[in-house]
Order: sequence, then structure tokens, then C-alpha cells
Amino acid sequence: MGERVKGKVAIVTGAASGIGEATAKLLASEGAAVVVADMNGEGAERVAAAIRAAGGRAVSQRTDVSKEDDIRAMVARAVSEFGGLHILHNNAAMTAGHEHANDLDLLTMTVEYWDRSFSVNLRGAMLGAKHAIPVMIAGGGGAIVNTSSNQSLGGDLSQFAYSAAKAGVNALTRSIATTFGRRGIRCNTVSPGHIETPTNKASVSPEMSAAIVSNNLIPRAGRADDLAQAVLYLVSDEASFVTGQLLSIDGGQMAHLPHYSYLVASGAKTTNQTP
Repeated sequence: MGERVKGKVAIVTGAASGIGEATAKLLASEGAAVVVADMNGEGAERVAAAIRAAGGRAVSQRTDVSKEDDIRAMVARAVSEFGGLHILHNNAAMTAGHEHANDLDLLTMTVEYWDRSFSVNLRGAMLGAKHAIPVMIAGGGGAIVNTSSNQSLGGDLSQFAYSAAKAGVNALTRSIATTFGRRGIRCNTVSPGHIETPTNKASVSPEMSAAIVSNNLIPRAGRADDLAQAVLYLVSDEASFVTGQLLSIDGGQMAHLPHYSYLVASGAKTTNQTP
């Protein structure tokens, strides 16, 4: 067991699998008591039980992040079980393939789906911060990390609602950092690229996955633990002077010009023609 967040109380949403599960387990292994929050109550309890079996402290809390009563209860659970709250990872999002299947064409998208996407992908982070910050301030301060997406940083042919909501998360982070920084609250964003999680594998074809990886400067897909390690850093005292920032965890996906993958595949070294 490590000690980088020893004595801290953390909430991780969307923690029944993938990035949230990896983050919850890592924070617990570094000394935090963790509320494992997810709509999938059985999955959340599985993760919490695994943390306890490994010698950590954790409880599960079934939470729909789009519902304020659920968020209020989630924060109250942290206080009642562990005595306070110091860390919030707003990670829950609509990422399942059947959800993204409704996010393909702006001209046919329903208003109901647009609103549902925003209610989870953006409102959830807002509600988490709204109810966590007063408890954090009362306890001397805290750190919030919001999970965004590289979809918020560039245009695509689909995922209009998801990308717009995640762009809102980026702005929300800056506003929280600006408003509450002098009251002891730090807030940052992690922006995943292509991360191999169970949900991702179920919704992205091997061919599409390979195409995305071909644009990574580090030639592999990301792993959930890559994000968890970044979150751990941002909520630890090691990042005590870091706030209002967006950190892309993407193997360099967004760091190059669009023709990069062609140059690699073709063996060419430059876009310029040789005379």
C-alpha cells in the first residue's frame, strides 16, 4: 500500500469498470478511502469488495449522476462512512455503443437524446462539484478531476452531443478552478484518447481501433491505468500548484498534423515533393 493520498476520502463516479474502476483501486492502494459510485450497483460493489479484499477501505453507492438526489446521497455517504471528502473524480459518462449509435447525425438527432447526453456527460460533473465543494471547503480543501475526451478537442463526423458536452466539461473545470481556487479547491481535466476498456472494446471495431492507434505517437492503445495514474497525480499533493488544466492522456494523438499516419504508413519523411 502506498501513501500518496493517505488519509483522504475520495469519490469516483462511473467506477464499476474501465477508467473509474482503475482509478478507484489505485486511489485506495495509495491510502484513500473510496466511495465507488456507479449506476451499476452490482458492479460498484464488486469493485468495492475487491478493494476491501486487498486491504483498502471502500463502499459502493448506486448513483445516477444526472439526478441531484443521487449526487447528494453520494456525497453524504462519503461523509457518513469516512468523515469527509477530499477528492472527487467526475468520471461517469454515456460511452456505451448503443448510446453513441444515437449520436451519429446532427440532422436526425432527437432533442431528447441531446438533452440526455448533456444530463449525464455535463450535468453529472456539475452536480458532483456543486455538492462536493462545500464539504471539501469545510474540511480544508480538496481536488476535483473531471474526465473529458479528445472528442472535445477536434471535430468528427459523429458524436455531436457527446463532444459538445465534453467541451462543456472543459469549461466547467476552468470555472471551478477560477471561482474556488482561493478557497482551497483545485480542479483539472483529464482528456482520454483511445483507451482499451470493456465498453470501448465492445463498441469500437478492431479495424477502427487500429486506425486510431496508427495516429498515436506511442504505438499502442491506452489502458485504464494510464488515466488512473494521471488522476492520482492531479489529486495528490504533488500537484498542489496545478489547477485549471487539461491533460490529454492519448499517446500523442492530438500532438501532430493530420497527415502523420500517411507518412508513417508510406515511409515518406516529409510532405514536400522532392525536385
